[in-house]
Amino acid sequence: MIQYAAILLFVLGLYGLLTNRNVIKIIVSLNVLEIGLNIFIISIGYVSGGIAPILTSVNNTSALLFVDPLPQALVLTAIVIGVGTTALGLAFAKSIYAKYGTFDLDEVEELK
Repeated sequence: MIQYAAILLFVLGLYGLLTNRNVIKIIVSLNVLEIGLNIFIISIGYVSGGIAPILTSVNNTSALLFVDPLPQALVLTAIVIGVGTTALGLAFAKSIYAKYGTFDLDEVEELK
């Protein structure tokens, strides 16, 4: 069920990314898209009743019960990259607003 919500967030972010002409709304849409993708990746690595993949003398069960740590590591990396992308996008938006006085890309094209 959580995967459907993740796909919905991804599609909603993609729709906003393709239809908006406001720079701030584009950045927010990109963040929604990234959150949907991160939730989807995390949901793939989830195992119901799974445990951490640490072998001990008490916990030497089958590998089928372990939760896969690779999606978690990938999502942590994606979060850091997303923060950097958002910061860069906001810096570009600030410079566009300082130069043209608007966040609308159609008006920026007219002012050139």
